[in-house]
Amino acid sequence: MASGERILIVESDPDIADLIGRQALKPLGYQVHVVGDAGSAIKFAVQTPPDLILANINLPGLSGKDLLAALNSQNVKSPIVVVAEKGQEHDAIQAFRLGATDVLFWPLRDAEAVSIVERALRQTQEARERQKLDRQLKAANDELQKRLRDMTAILSIAKAVTSVTDQRYLFDRILESAVQLGESDMCWLLLREEKGNQYLLRAQRGLPEAWAKKMNQPMDDGISSLVALSGESLFMNGAPLQKFKIAALGKAAGVIPIKIKNEVIGLMIVARKADREFTRDAQIMLEAMADYASISLVNARLFRALEQTAENARAGEKSRYASLESLRKSIRAEAEAAVYPLNLTLTEMPGALNPEQKKALESVKASLERLLRSAENTVIPPK
Repeated sequence: MASGERILIVESDPDIADLIGRQALKPLGYQVHVVGDAGSAIKFAVQTPPDLILANINLPGLSGKDLLAALNSQNVKSPIVVVAEKGQEHDAIQAFRLGATDVLFWPLRDAEAVSIVERALRQTQEARERQKLDRQLKAANDELQKRLRDMTAILSIAKAVTSVTDQRYLFDRILESAVQLGESDMCWLLLREEKGNQYLLRAQRGLPEAWAKKMNQPMDDGISSLVALSGESLFMNGAPLQKFKIAALGKAAGVIPIKIKNEVIGLMIVARKADREFTRDAQIMLEAMADYASISLVNARLFRALEQTAENARAGEKSRYASLESLRKSIRAEAEAAVYPLNLTLTEMPGALNPEQKKALESVKASLERLLRSAENTVIPPK
């Protein structure tokens, strides 16, 4: 048994206290403290809970059973071994019901006292080990649950980026996930204007009203401009952050660049009210969110480019249709204008025709009539 454990002996009989404490336990390395009444024992146990309490049932004033009840009410978790005289088995049973760990029946030998003390301390140590393992298991389970929630959030955003065309809704989803992943109180998104170098507030979650009303306006938090220049994520907390305007929002903050290739086109900022450092895992998750924001912006640009191309194509088609319609009308008008004098000539009103002239004119007329029919039958798509 490892030595050094602190043992409180509550005993009014100095002979019993000396035998158990000085003769049996101190030589083994235990730290022994002796008090003679329940009141002193309660005060000592509440202030500095010992590893084990040995208490006589037959104490003056408050009995050992009263002491057990009082320690339970004060939430003292130290195991208690009661000392009883032979014939007090009924009192010992009542002590067990009140929470006693074991019992010593007096008189007894030194070895018996040591054996019972060691057994009680061993049980206490095993219980503490179980509690420690339970805490570790709970912490590991909580961490696994958090990682599962984080991965679910990332997968959800990954799906949204490829399926959602409403960019404002997508930004809201990204910021919601960033608050969760970064365990933050607020998050906002700054995007660089298309024809300039200023970064405008485009979306936010949790910002105070005085900051949130700057939507679609430049917003200077003091550190975002540094990240816009460096292109590298920046996480700060505590005293270093107090030099910047963002300290008005929290005691820990992170700024993550949103980039297309090496060009910074936006910034995602998270802030915590508590002075707590961002873990490396949280930083990686937030950078993943910034990457998804970048993908959504690229997709939006591509979508706008496709829409413009389609619009240009539609305009070009309309122009070609109009040209074809104009050409058809022109052909028809010219052909009709040519058929009339031919018909007149073929009637020989202007003069007689020889057979060769008549045949040639009839051939021209037939060609013009075919051209008219072709013009009439040409289908022009609707505008």
